[in-house]
Amino acid sequence: MRITHIPLVPAPAPEERAPASDCSRGELFALMVLGDAMRPEFDPGDIVVVEPDGLAGDGSFVVACCDGEWMLRLLTRRGERWSLDVLNTAAPDAAPSVALDDLTPVRGVVIQKSRPGRRRARKRYVE
Repeated sequence: MRITHIPLVPAPAPEERAPASDCSRGELFALMVLGDAMRPEFDPGDIVVVEPDGLAGDGSFVVACCDGEWMLRLLTRRGERWSLDVLNTAAPDAAPSVALDDLTPVRGVVIQKSRPGRRRARKRYVE
């Protein structure tokens, strides 16, 4: 088995980024799940495909940024407010639910997950 090293590259400074008119803002991107806070739905090592312009609603799995921390969470409606919840509250990396006044921290909606090395181990969340 050949090991491939992927270098980590820091994100460009805001002034070096493409202008907002660049069409790349709405492009899908993929992330690898770290930790077990979202088990049993997402295992560590799963790959999730995120749609930045996806329609987030009650029960959607979303990627959000709160207080500088990026997280994969379940979006839940609670009356007039929203919350970002973990599925596995017993996980050591499980933070408590994060209450939201609006959906501004939500940066994308998970539309698909897959397991590396298994073509058939895939699940779609939107049609």
